[in-house]
Amino acid sequence: MKLSGAEILLESLKMEKVDIIFGYPGGAVLPIFDKLYDAPVKFILTRHEQGAAHAADGYARATGKVGVCLATSGPGATNLVTGIANAYMDSIPMVALTGQVKTFLIGNDAFQEADMVGITRPITKHNYLVRDAKDLARVIKEAFHIARTGRPGPVLIDIPSDVQLQQVEFNYPKEVNIRGYKPTYEGHIGQIKKAAKAILSSKRPIIYAGGGVIISNAAKELYELATKTHIPVTTTLLGMGAFPGTHELSLGMLGMHGTAYANHAIMESDLIVAIGARFDDRVTGKLDAFAPHAKIIHIDIDPANVSKNVDVDIPIVGDCKCVLKELNKFVKKVNASEWADKIEKWRDKHPLYYKKDEKLRPQYVIEQIYEATKGKAIICTEVGQNQMWSAQWYKYDEPRTFISSGGLGTMGYGFPAAIGAKFGRPDKTVIDIAGDGSIQMNIQELATAVSNKIPVKIMILNNGCLGMVRQWQELFYKKRYSYTCLKDNACPDFVKLAESYGAAGIRVKEKKDVRKAIDKALSIDNVVLIDFIVENEENVYPMAPAGEAINRMIEGMA
Repeated sequence: MKLSGAEILLESLKMEKVDIIFGYPGGAVLPIFDKLYDAPVKFILTRHEQGAAHAADGYARATGKVGVCLATSGPGATNLVTGIANAYMDSIPMVALTGQVKTFLIGNDAFQEADMVGITRPITKHNYLVRDAKDLARVIKEAFHIARTGRPGPVLIDIPSDVQLQQVEFNYPKEVNIRGYKPTYEGHIGQIKKAAKAILSSKRPIIYAGGGVIISNAAKELYELATKTHIPVTTTLLGMGAFPGTHELSLGMLGMHGTAYANHAIMESDLIVAIGARFDDRVTGKLDAFAPHAKIIHIDIDPANVSKNVDVDIPIVGDCKCVLKELNKFVKKVNASEWADKIEKWRDKHPLYYKKDEKLRPQYVIEQIYEATKGKAIICTEVGQNQMWSAQWYKYDEPRTFISSGGLGTMGYGFPAAIGAKFGRPDKTVIDIAGDGSIQMNIQELATAVSNKIPVKIMILNNGCLGMVRQWQELFYKKRYSYTCLKDNACPDFVKLAESYGAAGIRVKEKKDVRKAIDKALSIDNVVLIDFIVENEENVYPMAPAGEAINRMIEGMA
């Protein structure tokens, strides 16, 4: 059966069980869009290609499936780059499809030509330029395999417009065999037994769980390890929900804005069991001061991650789920009662804190969102103070319920990611917690949400400034607020803006009105934006200054 390249693409996506594509049309992908007109796959027209990439990313994080986005050549394709880089940094499975100029024009600086293979090589797990439609089915099969296996990540497929029209026989491969690409899933049993022995002999152990636990669907196995050994658990930002935040063994998030008791615990531990985490700088702080007395077990599917930032004593290369299943066979309760008592004293002495008065403070808003949703919502965030407060003051008991840009720290991520998450999990309440700066980065996606009847809720913590940058200027630059005060620079009326797109808008200025507004937003079957006018100079604490050890924290101001 002969099909065009465009038809092969859509048939191949059907074989990969792709049910939704986010994107934006253009000249170099018109053959694909012509076939999409009658295709069973759902296409979501975003209002910017960056929004499409973030929506595909949010969909992938919420569901565990591969997210798919589509853009035309040149500027359409380059507009995907931030979203691709974001997915790459956070190990998110995504396939990005881009149009390209005709094959005989490549390299001639043709209209809307951009070298997407060259541009995205550093920020993709792999990428392809398809010059012959005969290769297209194989490439798509390989791309999805690469995106979802091993340490997941984005794969880009660049398809010239004449390849989309080329007619060839269609045969979708049944298997993938890529020479040199054989991810290790099963951990070395000798190393696993060595890890179990180290756990049982430790006196001050701590589990440090990252996003890899969620990616590998290993939350159940992590829970078994923690409760069986009675070892406390701290998570990275992207590991939120890997272990129940309301559990007595949970220490919350660690690192620059982590809980003080998590930071003290990891710094004084004698054994760190690192699972699906990469010891990034926001977690370790000053590297040569990090956990000086601890032996380190590191479980990770990517061998390049092991001993990359810190030296590891017991490396175990393998999938978190597979390794933990084996490890749980060899462990039992650890004799560390003195350690548990010490951690409890840290909890009592260094609780998360903010001033509770009549002023409308952002932490209170997060607490009320938690109470109103009973902790059952999917929370997406933008980047900055709103992100850190969401990590600190909302408790995540299930994986894939906290969706945020970790490694790249992308402002404008949260709202389109929330749209993608709601498409993937229509049964869940999905909320984007945003700042008044970051929400403006991709606010045009209000049109996407409203036109597709995707009732995400946007909660803006509006402090009239670029909050996290302003916080650094306050603490380290003598309050010289250089270009961070938005209220002095024509900040929009968010309520009117929401209404102009057909969404509902609510403004809250008083603390007493917070819960009422949240409940109202949750009851409306439409996109709702709440503009919370919060305290202008409220800061995120604790805070470990850059370059300091993470137990040398600024814990807040009275």
